[in-house]
Amino acid sequence: MELDERIISRAIIESELNTLLSCTESDVAVVGGGPSGLAAATFLGEAGLSVILIEKKLSVGGGMWGGGMMFPRIVVQEEARRLLDHFGIRYRTYTEGYYVAGSVEAVSKLTSAACDTGVEFLTSITVEDVMVRSDSRLSGLVVNWTPVAMAGLHVDPLTLGCRYAIDATGHDAVVARLVAKKSEQVIVKGEGFMWAEKAESMIIEHTKEIFPGLIVTGMAANAVCGEHRMGPVFGGMLLSGEHAASLVTRELCGRVQ
Repeated sequence: MELDERIISRAIIESELNTLLSCTESDVAVVGGGPSGLAAATFLGEAGLSVILIEKKLSVGGGMWGGGMMFPRIVVQEEARRLLDHFGIRYRTYTEGYYVAGSVEAVSKLTSAACDTGVEFLTSITVEDVMVRSDSRLSGLVVNWTPVAMAGLHVDPLTLGCRYAIDATGHDAVVARLVAKKSEQVIVKGEGFMWAEKAESMIIEHTKEIFPGLIVTGMAANAVCGEHRMGPVFGGMLLSGEHAASLVTRELCGRVQ
């Protein structure tokens, strides 16, 4: 079969434009494709909601890829072991209550699980503002290509409507900070020093709706609340993503996962 470059180009452009059109309205927009964002998106997809995941980089996975100091291994504590089982991530017991998994497998299986539930991925896209209407509720995200910001180009953005947004942007808490600039309802305290036990034990409490229609999860939740960071232990990230999804499904589906 002779390949036609024009067909290849049309297939890519047409299919992606159709996807983008479908993403202009969704139930939930998850911003950030790290472990908490991937977990949240997957559980939301499992609940039957339409979900888009916006990632500023070319690939998802966040800090999980690098494990600890580029050793491709992550640690998950006992409380989150069931989520490793849920996503089919293999692990071994290091000592009682501590489990070691491969970071590459963990990211790959989380991503695959999200794809299987119908999550649409929008990569190389940055959120630069939010939409808030007369009811003072977040109703969408203002987005642009990441390279536009990197190059300092003056290019107007587009908007993606959503019923809920989840800030899973990690230490930067990007969406929360955007809202905090324009609303006194949100204060981003910034994360504290490394203290894994405190950070992990408090992350579910910090995973919450901080502005109507906006939920923070993962390290974004800890950064908003002024909590400590935890390093390469990822159980809290997964549990936080699961909890963020449960908050949304309770409101949109009338049930808790």
